[in-house]
Amino acid sequence: MTALPGWLPRRVLVRGPSMSPTLADGDVVLARLGARARPGMVVLVRWDARPEQLSVKRARTRLPDGTWHVLGDNSYGSTDSRALGPARVVGTVPVRLWPRPQRLRAGQPRG
Repeated sequence: MTALPGWLPRRVLVRGPSMSPTLADGDVVLARLGARARPGMVVLVRWDARPEQLSVKRARTRLPDGTWHVLGDNSYGSTDSRALGPARVVGTVPVRLWPRPQRLRAGQPRG
C-alpha cells in the first residue's frame, strides 16, 4: 500500500469490547499514523500511564497541552480517559478492514 503524504498506514487488531457497537474484539482496522484528529473521530492513542499500550478510542475533547480526552463507545466496558487520564493521539482510524470493511464516521456511536 502506498502512503499518502503526511501519514503512514498501519493495520491494528482491536482487542476487547470498549468500542462496541462500532468495533468488536478481533476486528482489524486501518490507522493513519500522523493524521490530524477531530472530536468525534475514532483514533489510535497512547497513554502516559501505559506507554507500551496502544488503544482504539473515540476522541472527545482536545486539551490545551495537545492531549485528548478519549472514551470508548461502550461506557460499561472501556478503560479510557476516565481511568487513565489524557491520551496522546497517534493517528486516526478511518476504516475497518475486516471482517466487514466499512468507513468509520466521526460522531456518536451507532447503537
